[in-house]
Amino acid sequence: MASFETAPSAAPAQTGPGGVAANPATMDPGADLGAEIEALAGRLARVKTNIGQVIFGQEQTVEQSLVTILAGGHVLLIGVPGLAKTRLVECLGRVLGLDARRVQCTPDLMPADIIGSEVLEESETGKRAFRFIKGPVFCQLLMADEINRASPRTQSALLQAMQERRVSVAGHTHDLPQPFHVLATQNPLEQEGTYPLPEAQLDRFLLQIDVDYPSFEAERQMLIVTTGSSAVDAETVLSAQELMAAQRLVRRIPIGDKVVEAILRLVRAGRPESSEIEAVKKSLAWGPGPRAGQALMLASRARALIQGRFAPSIDDVAALAHPVLRHRIALNYGARAEGVTLTSVIDQLVGQLG
Repeated sequence: MASFETAPSAAPAQTGPGGVAANPATMDPGADLGAEIEALAGRLARVKTNIGQVIFGQEQTVEQSLVTILAGGHVLLIGVPGLAKTRLVECLGRVLGLDARRVQCTPDLMPADIIGSEVLEESETGKRAFRFIKGPVFCQLLMADEINRASPRTQSALLQAMQERRVSVAGHTHDLPQPFHVLATQNPLEQEGTYPLPEAQLDRFLLQIDVDYPSFEAERQMLIVTTGSSAVDAETVLSAQELMAAQRLVRRIPIGDKVVEAILRLVRAGRPESSEIEAVKKSLAWGPGPRAGQALMLASRARALIQGRFAPSIDDVAALAHPVLRHRIALNYGARAEGVTLTSVIDQLVGQLG
């Protein structure tokens, strides 16, 4: 499969018209980047098409999940049971060529059940030594199902692995495979026996995606396809190496000053202590930190790449404001009592972008 990285510096000199050697100083540095973006956009279109054959009526969820992975982050999926969240993770792993695993979070799940543990072994000669047995976190795409049912201790172990891309056991550090992404799910209905993630831990997720019900036609198609005699499965489109090359390409995509200013205005306007928006001052207990701006920068680039554009726009910032901000801001008690929603507050923040 083709790589999307720029050709190495040792490649043969490029030539101009008539075979005359071109001067690198006068060549357009964006030409190669544009060709890479165009080529990768075509591959990503195939990725979305393959996933769409298995996951019905969740186009926005699929796109935002791909945005998160291309940006190198983790995603929190929130939705009622039966909306194909688990199936989505399996499908993403297959299409992107990643080693995908699943952990069902329960209150009795221990950190060692996720990251692994050391066991004492004795050889045939009688020599004893500890051997590290890797847990399911040693994969490239991990689904943490119902993460809020795990105890705070287990949540912390998983979220540390998400942040540092490595785990420490008995004083030894073990690097996780690359790339490494966590897609965690939460059920918004059943709250008994759960341990909601603290805000500082929620901030480690690049996006929070609220998974909604499919449309009438999408659900009709799903019923026909999934209850037939033949099952449809997705095909592998990218490899792990190509995905990492795509992630590096995302960080090379140029972003205009107006888009940067829009991101700054959006994030800073969401902080009640400094905002000029009355609804923010009145309704929010706290606002987004600098990590929200970083998430918007990367996610906007990734969204532009998925849609085959050479640079992100303010429309990308507006489209990603909800999944980036909804888990990074909190309503105060008075706003909750009055029935104010985070959606309405974020809508006002987006509205001031013009």
